[in-house]
Amino acid sequence: MAQVAIESPNVSDGSAMWRLARDSGVLDLNSSYAYVLWCRDFSRTSVVARVDGAVGGFVSGYVRPDAPDTIMVWQVAVDERHRGRGLAGGMLRELVDRVTHTGVRYLETTITPDNTASIRLFTALARNRGTELERRELFPADSFPDSHEGEDLYRIGPFRPASSGT
Repeated sequence: MAQVAIESPNVSDGSAMWRLARDSGVLDLNSSYAYVLWCRDFSRTSVVARVDGAVGGFVSGYVRPDAPDTIMVWQVAVDERHRGRGLAGGMLRELVDRVTHTGVRYLETTITPDNTASIRLFTALARNRGTELERRELFPADSFPDSHEGEDLYRIGPFRPASSGT
């Protein structure tokens, strides 16, 4: 059985996160610099899953500056060797548990309408936490200058800190 540790990323994890995003085949790939910078500036609102010591997945997020009770989950990636084992859900649960102690009560993410795996992941999070999930169009396809699909906003919450019985 693999040893899994979910923890905040270090700057040295940025290159592994970039590779996971690249190899996912579905995530928008940012520059390698962006992932390294993310690990420095948003390590408290992001997590990596270390599987037997190596980065096997990540969730990148940030607290919205204009909504300090809301974390925006930017990307979720799991190495294909570790998919189907609940790693993405475990990382999301850990992240929610961490940020609710800082006043965060809601999680937002955007998902393209055809991404059934992500829709299932975030729907399960809301269901398992016994909270609301709202979905609405956020960015129609014509918001983008390329062939990017539209993005729907998923808003989940309110969450309670884990110590209060979630």
